[in-house]
Amino acid sequence: MDPLTRRHFLMRSSSVAIGFASIQSALARGAIGSLIESGAAGDSLYGPLLQDPDGILDLPKGFSYRIISPMSTPMDDGLVVPGKHDGMASYPYMKEDGAVDPDRCILVRNHEISDAHRTISPFGARNEWLDKVDPESIYDIGFGRPSRGGCTTVVYNLKEQRVEKHWLSLAGTEHNCAGGATPWGTWISCEEAVFTKGDRFERDHGYCFEVPVTQEPKLAEPKPIKGMGRMNHEAVCVDPQSGIVYLTEDRHDSLIYRFIPNVPERMHEGGKLQALRLLSSDSADTRNWDAQLIKPNHPIACGWITMDEIDSPLDDLRHRGFAKGAARFARGEGMWWGSQTNAKDADSDTSGAYFACTNGGKAGAGQIWKLTPNGLGHGMDALELLIEPNDPSVLQNADNITFSPWGDIFVCEDGEAPQYLVGVRPDGSLYQFAKNAYNRSEFAGVCFSPDGSTMFVNIQSMGWTVAIMGPWDRSG
Repeated sequence: MDPLTRRHFLMRSSSVAIGFASIQSALARGAIGSLIESGAAGDSLYGPLLQDPDGILDLPKGFSYRIISPMSTPMDDGLVVPGKHDGMASYPYMKEDGAVDPDRCILVRNHEISDAHRTISPFGARNEWLDKVDPESIYDIGFGRPSRGGCTTVVYNLKEQRVEKHWLSLAGTEHNCAGGATPWGTWISCEEAVFTKGDRFERDHGYCFEVPVTQEPKLAEPKPIKGMGRMNHEAVCVDPQSGIVYLTEDRHDSLIYRFIPNVPERMHEGGKLQALRLLSSDSADTRNWDAQLIKPNHPIACGWITMDEIDSPLDDLRHRGFAKGAARFARGEGMWWGSQTNAKDADSDTSGAYFACTNGGKAGAGQIWKLTPNGLGHGMDALELLIEPNDPSVLQNADNITFSPWGDIFVCEDGEAPQYLVGVRPDGSLYQFAKNAYNRSEFAGVCFSPDGSTMFVNIQSMGWTVAIMGPWDRSG
């Protein structure tokens, strides 16, 4: 089958990214502020977590799970599922007549494998299956030791709750952490690595790669999107109206970027890379480590600084941007484009880029931000700190995030055990939806099927993708 069309992907996007409704009104009532003061999580409509008799995943009553496409499983292309499952997104499956198949979906999944990681490679423990792959389809063959990161694609039958087929879809990249879905139906995979070519690697690393979403096994052309810069990339999201790509960077002194393509949807035709700055303060520090300099419910006017030398051979892009006046963030990680419904005006468009900063705040427990294009009018974007609990019992090191079809945000924790999936309700309260009862591993790659019936999330260290089913409609 051909890659998914833009039209079908936009149909899917509009149906599941409904938004994070009413959080602005909750902020105005002080709900977030009181949450930060007390550190108390709100009640979940799903009820308390129940202990899993198998000791894997604690969930509320009525929910069940299934482990799918685990590490080391043989795939349909003759390779095996690699380890360290990370960022992920789901897409509709199309029938031959062009209609959406309600019983199936497609998952595209990152594998955060670097050279030093002791985990399974798609090519086998000794690269014994490397000859099954065209060398031209491997980004870095590594002088006979190819990079083992990349992406896999899974066709999942939602009705029968089983994998129909899976295969390697991006090969030869390093430490593919998160990324993001595009409105035109592709996946952008991000390398969280800045290795340079030399004795070990044949190519530089630290780039983004676009992966077509296909229904039959196919490897993406491993072509780096040079215009998005070279850095410790983490995640991206795309404004479906403008085609601008927003990017996070996983560093303790990271920046937030945007890529303005010369031609929307054609990332390889170049563009402009810019870094976010606060109009009120050059080189602002938003991390709030020493004091809460940035407070919730206070939209801040933002501008952008155009970056040069974006291939950054010295890995100093963030340093140069900060020196030019860009704002500094505490490990930008998960990012997702979402729509809000303004309580006063349901017709107003408050769509924006939501992102997590893993160790922001005085307690280093994490922050969640929103960046709204033209949020203050007159071409001024708005940055707003939505959540900074400063209490690890409420939220500990926010990582990947996603929107649910009904407007809650789900956040993967990446801190000390136990690790939770945390929900953020439209009123700003937080609740624990799932607990990793098996080990200390982080959750990663949370997303929902196009029809909203199934949540997918990875338990990274085990190389497990978990499909979670249940009475989601209790959310109202």
